[in-house]
Amino acid sequence: MNIIQIFESFQTQEQSIAYLEKVRWADQPHCPYCGSLTVGRHASKDRGMARWQCRDCSRAFSVTVGTLFHGTHIKLRNWFLVLALMLNAKKSMSAYQIARDLDMRRPTVWSMMQRIRTAMAADPEQEKLLYGLVEADETYIGGKPRRGNNGRGGKPLGRGTKKTPVLGAVERRGRVVAAVANARDLSAKGITKFIERFVDPFGTILITDEWPGYRRVGRKMLHAVVNHSAAYVDGMTHTNTIEGFWALVKRAWYGSHHHYSQKYMPLYIAEACYKYNRRASKSAFGDSMRMFVGAAA
Repeated sequence: MNIIQIFESFQTQEQSIAYLEKVRWADQPHCPYCGSLTVGRHASKDRGMARWQCRDCSRAFSVTVGTLFHGTHIKLRNWFLVLALMLNAKKSMSAYQIARDLDMRRPTVWSMMQRIRTAMAADPEQEKLLYGLVEADETYIGGKPRRGNNGRGGKPLGRGTKKTPVLGAVERRGRVVAAVANARDLSAKGITKFIERFVDPFGTILITDEWPGYRRVGRKMLHAVVNHSAAYVDGMTHTNTIEGFWALVKRAWYGSHHHYSQKYMPLYIAEACYKYNRRASKSAFGDSMRMFVGAAA
């Protein structure tokens, strides 16, 4: 859904609640505490939220219990709008921008976005192994490079700086995984551990640059190397796909957020991966809502 469709579909809180109930329970509401199907409508409402009563454990609950929206004081339509704006922003969007667009307080929007990113980080798709032609690489997130800082006579652009390293791997025309790293993770042992966690060694050709840290991976699976000092593309051997993903991550840093702390960087990387993995989906909003409320597959 885009923001126009959300405005038209959810003009009242009741419409938003009905949508969540349909997504989470379909036609069979159940108690989120004991799982009982013996439930009925509660006579009262809490903060405008329709409530249910379990006849087995006697607890009252709403459709938001145990979900991303648990305990929220904010109208559900605003949550839906924030999610839609985030999903549709290829290079991310700042809390300041969304706050202006929705006439909300910036700290409120920032908190909402962080909760959404936390939910995105729990994406079950991340548990599926990458396979086929898989490119792996690392990048460094931090200050914008200055003129002359090209790694040839000035300071290096990545390794040796105070920028935060990020490891990633991507299938050709497929999914991506990425994780914030440290110096230990960038060792041959650390890189191999990352690859083994996210890449299927059978039926996979791993493509990397000539960084020595990737050599150990060649013992585990087929490994092709592109020598960037000679050429960036050698037939099917290149890392252009993962470089394209890094470009999106850095454009979000430079153009939208300008800065975020290392503490929260994993959440911003999770957002980038989540959206990249759904870049061709026409139902990203609905799929996200089903995941966020824990709907049965």
